[in-house]
Amino acid sequence: MACNLTNWEDGFLRDKRYLIHDRDTKFCRAFVDVLEDSDVEPVKLPPRSPNMNAYCERFIRSLKEECLDGMIFVGERSLRRSVKEYLEHYHRERNHQGLDNRLIEPDDAVGSTDGEVVCRQRLGGLLRYYHRTAA
Repeated sequence: MACNLTNWEDGFLRDKRYLIHDRDTKFCRAFVDVLEDSDVEPVKLPPRSPNMNAYCERFIRSLKEECLDGMIFVGERSLRRSVKEYLEHYHRERNHQGLDNRLIEPDDAVGSTDGEVVCRQRLGGLLRYYHRTAA
């Protein structure tokens, strides 16, 4: 598996410097040696640190619950397209409680009180965003 990850042609870790991983036994010495031979530094998380990556885990949970659980994928390409659409929705159209229900990257029309309310749909209506058209 480490050879596949560090493949010079299409490996996921190609041109990456670090691999952060937990203390699972699948990260054995042979696995770590292959990473190091490919100039990828393995970084092992400290013991008993379940909340070390809480932000990432929360994002993955949102992605699964709001997008992936409601779809059936016929291949990697459809999965990648769905994740890309969700990322656009997540950053530009979805309110975030941690930001006082604001958007991460709002466009100029956000907060407008003029114009007709319309719905923008992504992924066949699974993700929806209501906004006002320009007056």
